[in-house]
Amino acid sequence: MPIDFDKSYVLENQRVRLEPLMPEHLDELKEIASEKAIWTYFLGRSDGGEDFQHYVEDAIASRKAHKEYPFAVYDKMQGKFIGSTRFFDYQQDLNTIRLGYTWYGKTSRGTGLNKNCKFLMFQFAFEELGVERVGLGAHAENKISIAAMESVGCTREGKIRNLFPSIKGPGRADAVLLGLLKSEWHAGVKENLKHRL
Repeated sequence: MPIDFDKSYVLENQRVRLEPLMPEHLDELKEIASEKAIWTYFLGRSDGGEDFQHYVEDAIASRKAHKEYPFAVYDKMQGKFIGSTRFFDYQQDLNTIRLGYTWYGKTSRGTGLNKNCKFLMFQFAFEELGVERVGLGAHAENKISIAAMESVGCTREGKIRNLFPSIKGPGRADAVLLGLLKSEWHAGVKENLKHRL
């Protein structure tokens, strides 16, 4: 079933709820978004400061343009919104989608929340949308993010050389490409990840 950008998808389990990002989430996310470390490897319009409103507005506009589907992430353990993630680059003819623009406040990192989010998003992508692959990527210097993607079952597939400015010094850095296939999800990644939630 193709993704319906006009539909309000809510992805939820006992730990986390992902709901469509809306203007009213701005105030709830503003304080967490002010954590500067979140934006170290983001090359978009936000650094968590005054431009965060534009970041949220751009994400919502991209959904209206049927380009991206952003979510606000609600941590049930803390009882508050703690970040955002989204689907993007949906290719209906190729039956593929990408997952990214993911960020969480520091109080939710390393708590298992990301595994819950990824489980729900993979399950939706493979079992509801029926896509054949979910692609992910990261700045090569962002070792924590790459390790997190590998820990939920993604395979490192390659790199795009010198795509980004280096964050840690002069020069350029690669983008690391990762992915998960529908066949891999059903062959064991789903059950393995489910047991780790």
